[in-house]
Amino acid sequence: MFHIRIRCGAGHPIAFTEASHAQPLLESVRIYHHHQRWFCRLFLLMPDHLHALLAFPPDKIMSQVIKEWKTYHSRHHGLQWQDGYFDHRIRNRRELEEKAAYIRFNPVVKGLITHPADWPWFVDQHTLDAK
Repeated sequence: MFHIRIRCGAGHPIAFTEASHAQPLLESVRIYHHHQRWFCRLFLLMPDHLHALLAFPPDKIMSQVIKEWKTYHSRHHGLQWQDGYFDHRIRNRRELEEKAAYIRFNPVVKGLITHPADWPWFVDQHTLDAK
C-alpha cells in the first residue's frame, strides 16, 4: 500500500473539487479499482492536490498506472498536473491508520470544513466495494 499525493499544475485554473473535475476524477478511481488497475483504500480530492491510499497488482507498474491515469484526465478533462507525484510505502497497519486519518482530516486542517464527514470529494474502500 502506498500513500500517493499528486498536485495540479501551477497554472491550473479550476479546483479539483469543482464538480466538473471532481466527478470524473472519482468515477475513474472507481473504474480503475473495479478493473484492478489499482486497489483503492482511500482517495480524497483537495482543491489543488489529491491524496490516495493505493495498492497495485504485482503485474502493474505503479508509475505507469499513475501516468496513464493522469494522461487520460489531461486529454479528456483538461486537467494540468505537476510533473511526477509523491509516494510513500505504508509499512504496517498503524501507519495505514495514521495516513488514512491524516488524509480524511486534511480538509479540516485547511479550514475547508469542520468535520471530516462533511467532505464530499472522496471515495473509500467501503463505497467502492459496495457498488
